[in-house]
Amino acid sequence: MEWFHSLNKPFLSPPDWIFVPVWSVLYVLMVLSFIFFIKGGMNKNKRLPLIFFIIQLALNLAWSPVFFGMQNILGALIIIVFMWLFTLLTIVYFLRHSILASILLIPYLIWISFAFYLNFGFYVLN
Repeated sequence: MEWFHSLNKPFLSPPDWIFVPVWSVLYVLMVLSFIFFIKGGMNKNKRLPLIFFIIQLALNLAWSPVFFGMQNILGALIIIVFMWLFTLLTIVYFLRHSILASILLIPYLIWISFAFYLNFGFYVLN
């Protein structure tokens, strides 16, 4: 974390303590969204949305090791762009099966958009 604290921070950077509660709520919303999506069982029409969900989740899990572990701000920025895209695709395709599953992912997409702003700011300023 010493490296992170040495970076120039973009305007609107929240305090460090905010990330744990926000991500905790977002992960709960993702789980609930997934539960509502698979409610009623899986079928071939649910394969593509499931793939999108898994890809965005894998990208989500890859972001922290790339940003903090590898200290690769540009690599993390690229990841977050694809995470945003696959989250949007997930929302659109979940909508075909469950409106609630889609709605539950909207706060996550908003947060990813804000995280993109922060990541881009870190890239530009450092």
